[in-house]
Amino acid sequence: MADERNLLRVYNFVFELQGVRVAYFTQISALGVDIDVIEYREGGDAANVRTLPGLVRYPRITLSWGVTTSGEMWQWLMTAINGRVEKRNAAVISLSPDGNREVVRYNLTQVWPCSWNGASFDALGSEAAIERVTLVAETLERVANAGAA
Repeated sequence: MADERNLLRVYNFVFELQGVRVAYFTQISALGVDIDVIEYREGGDAANVRTLPGLVRYPRITLSWGVTTSGEMWQWLMTAINGRVEKRNAAVISLSPDGNREVVRYNLTQVWPCSWNGASFDALGSEAAIERVTLVAETLERVANAGAA
């Protein structure tokens, strides 16, 4: 059984792009992997369905952050809009409860932005303005830091 001291907190994370920590995101969602299931039937065994693994797919990842004057993510998106997609390597890094050590890293390869949503503005509201960018990745790798326990 897992020791609760090893449980990670959802608020201790950073995002790296090409090995550099960029922006401060309030939320990163949809890290995952899906494997298509190919069903088939073997001759002589009509009652049972057999399965094979198919294509591997990685869901689109959404990064949310408070609007700032930084234009780095917008400029990266503009390269794709202008037909010059710049694929980069990225990582979502979960930190220890004290926020000082890397505990788990999710490495993403060949990442590029495919969607952007601007903030919703409301003259009567008091919330922070939030932007979102959606990324696609070709691979995802989970790396646990053995020294984090």
